[in-house]
Amino acid sequence: MFPKNTWYVAATADELTDKPLARTLCNERMVFYRNAQGQVTALEDFCPHRGAPLSLGSIVDGNLVCGYHGLVMGEDGKTVSMPNQRVQSFPCIKRFAAQERYGFIWVWPGDAALADPALIHHLEWADNPQWAYGGGLYHIACDYRLMIDNLMDLTHETYVHASSIGQKEIDEAPVTTKVEGDSVVTSRFMQNVMAPPFWQAALRGNGLADNVPVDRWQICRFTPPSHVLIEVGVAHAGKGGYDAPAEHKAGSIVVDFITPETDTSIWYFWGMARHFNPGDSELTETIRMGQGKIFAEDLEMLEQQQRNLLAHPDRALLKLNIDAGGVQSRRILQRIIASEQPVAIIARSAS
Repeated sequence: MFPKNTWYVAATADELTDKPLARTLCNERMVFYRNAQGQVTALEDFCPHRGAPLSLGSIVDGNLVCGYHGLVMGEDGKTVSMPNQRVQSFPCIKRFAAQERYGFIWVWPGDAALADPALIHHLEWADNPQWAYGGGLYHIACDYRLMIDNLMDLTHETYVHASSIGQKEIDEAPVTTKVEGDSVVTSRFMQNVMAPPFWQAALRGNGLADNVPVDRWQICRFTPPSHVLIEVGVAHAGKGGYDAPAEHKAGSIVVDFITPETDTSIWYFWGMARHFNPGDSELTETIRMGQGKIFAEDLEMLEQQQRNLLAHPDRALLKLNIDAGGVQSRRILQRIIASEQPVAIIARSAS
């Protein structure tokens, strides 16, 4: 259903406080916390004594203390101690590879021996003072691939987001889709159109007129396992569009980290990295609030879509040219998932 030998965003760094954080990712129940050195640790959320969730316990001296009977669990997944009990023979629990980078907690749900921190998705804007970022988190009851489909085909903006970022010209602009290795890029460019309300506000935020024609772009890039980064923006018409000088445009990257919780639910880490007026914290919050409302509009549609698909599992779905980005992304995922399966399982499925 989803790749496991890869890095997913598990949480934002500020979610790790002085209490354990429980989160199910890729059907694995995990508990996250910081050890005595402040480094992130991820373990199976299961006490080897009676199976209680370790996330219901506490953190003491960098170790997890089970909230049921006081068993102390080390960051290596081995039991350290338990009041008045001998614990040397207790079985280890699973430890997951985890890293903190770019303000996010990343986890590798599969074989920890294969987890290479160098494979974490590079985010150039995250460590660059010329960029500002604001985002949030939604829990959505849908297959993670439905969200990828949604983001790789922005035609729905005309209808789902009519009051914010949608406009009829999105439907009318041609779509180009190409595959670059394990990435898929879908592009759409609109010339000499009026900016919708969200982008009017962005223009004002960059000190630009909001009542003149603009050139608009949407460049969606899917990267496994489930990351979609979308270059979006508007520039005053005739100034070069996507390549216009900074003083004539408002450009951003829509950040979408889609982490499967189960087969039919996701943790959706959303945000926008802005490449204009980065020092304006009030503008950052205004954009974050506006974007949060936009993504909330997708939530009901995706959850209702998931219910329909579960109710009609044998119904064939149509594929149009606008679906190419999602279709190609799914093909890459299918190939990666197949490569992770043991040979015996592949052989049985082929027979």
